[in-house]
Amino acid sequence: MLTFQYEARNTATGEKVKAVVQADNEQVAAKLLRDQGLSPLTIKLDKSKSGTRSVFNKVGTKDKVLFSRQLATLINAGLPLVQSLRSVGQQTTSKPFKVVINEVITDVEAGTSFSASLAKHPRVFNRVYISLVAAGEASGTLDTGLERLADQQEKDADIMSKVRGAMIYPAIVLLVMVAVVGFMVVKVLPQVQSIYAGLPGVSLPLVTRILLGVSHFVINFWWLVIILIVLGVFGTRYGSKTDAGRSVIDLFKMKAWPFGPLFMKLYMARFARTATTLVASGVPLLQVLDITAEAVDNVHIAKSLKMAEDKVKGGKALSDAITNDPNFLELVPNMIRIGEQSGALETMLDKIANYYEKEVDNEIKTISTIIEPVLMIIMGIVAITIVAAVLMPIYGLVNQSGFTNNV
Repeated sequence: MLTFQYEARNTATGEKVKAVVQADNEQVAAKLLRDQGLSPLTIKLDKSKSGTRSVFNKVGTKDKVLFSRQLATLINAGLPLVQSLRSVGQQTTSKPFKVVINEVITDVEAGTSFSASLAKHPRVFNRVYISLVAAGEASGTLDTGLERLADQQEKDADIMSKVRGAMIYPAIVLLVMVAVVGFMVVKVLPQVQSIYAGLPGVSLPLVTRILLGVSHFVINFWWLVIILIVLGVFGTRYGSKTDAGRSVIDLFKMKAWPFGPLFMKLYMARFARTATTLVASGVPLLQVLDITAEAVDNVHIAKSLKMAEDKVKGGKALSDAITNDPNFLELVPNMIRIGEQSGALETMLDKIANYYEKEVDNEIKTISTIIEPVLMIIMGIVAITIVAAVLMPIYGLVNQSGFTNNV
């Protein structure tokens, strides 16, 4: 059930009434009001109660894949679009997605096209999804387009899951390392200093003095440390939303070792997979480039695709437009050129996508092999530094005592 805010006029008294009503959609809400002797003036969905704006109620990829497949099956079976949407909406377990589907049903029943109805929910349906649905509506192959969408979403989700998995292990190790170092600096090192505070003539080693300085700063200015961390987190999040910040982050992803090659192959796979789906659905090449520039999710590659779009408008082939572009791996324009010459661009794009998806898997395995010894070396260096800071003063004291006794 959805919650609607309404303003209506009592047909008996002429009095205006403002309240809320729960119904499956706007038409049902209007019927309920008329049954109560009210003439609806305005009916609006109460999104604060329906939960469509909550950041904690995002629609997951699995829900969208299931939605696309079920809708494709029902349409292919000959059911009308609205009836198919109602059936899929009833089977959806995600409450925020159910809200969105009901709003789409309301718009479609009011005469809006399916693609235009989806376009009102950009947080749920991206531009690729909307363009493929529009192409399917125009060509009468909506069910096929939805199947292609489901396939693409599954492959995108699978590849992103693998990439995130490759980053979880080093992130956890680094987090544990920071926690251990923090404990040693705050709890252990001050006790070392207290042991030597009353001993005259004892000179602490440089590494111990440096870590003690860090320890004193953290203990006495912990509030400043917290402020700096919070500012760093929010500054990074804010910066990532600006053009300059996004440019720096995306460039770092493409160039930083050891993740740079992984992200480059990920971007190539995403570009090729999206382009394959769009070309197969009959979307014009210029529109394909415009949409993939947004779907690839990297400002530098998007800029290259926009430049390629301008060159294609001027009569150049796509392969020539992206040749020698540093934001594209060399194999991509070469395989696209073969597809253009043989009239099998869709097939070659699909092969590019499959190749780089496999390469992403191989790159993840390579990174996993490299990152473990690198992290072990870093942990070893940190551990040796801390142990040296604690034990070197003890050895110094023992040596000094032995020397005094001998004298």
